[in-house]
Amino acid sequence: MVNSEDFTKRLEKIMDFYGLSATAFSEAIDFNRSTISHLLSGRNKPSLEFVMQVVQKFPEVELYWLLNGKGSFPTQKENEEPVVDIKKSSISNIPKEAFREESISGKETEIDKIVIFYKDGSFKAYEN
Repeated sequence: MVNSEDFTKRLEKIMDFYGLSATAFSEAIDFNRSTISHLLSGRNKPSLEFVMQVVQKFPEVELYWLLNGKGSFPTQKENEEPVVDIKKSSISNIPKEAFREESISGKETEIDKIVIFYKDGSFKAYEN
């Protein structure tokens, strides 16, 4: 069972993390302002629909942490660069043809954006 007082603290922590007022938070998750007010005051307990909407709209919020306070918040933010450990041995297995540079239309070009698509349907864009 969710402890309303602890849930309220976690909800406030989420709002602080994103710099959102109660009104802005309610708009972000498509819930009435009164629902947020009642949750923050401890009058109501969160519905499953509310909890799932928070987790879907804010990927840094872990479901288990939101419900029980166990786990971590925030998980890695979307715009933070992931730490990648590349070993030299893995690079040596790539054929040299992969590193070939070709000029397009005979003039020097620059990369503007790289987009990486993940199997779960999410993506991350890196811009120059």
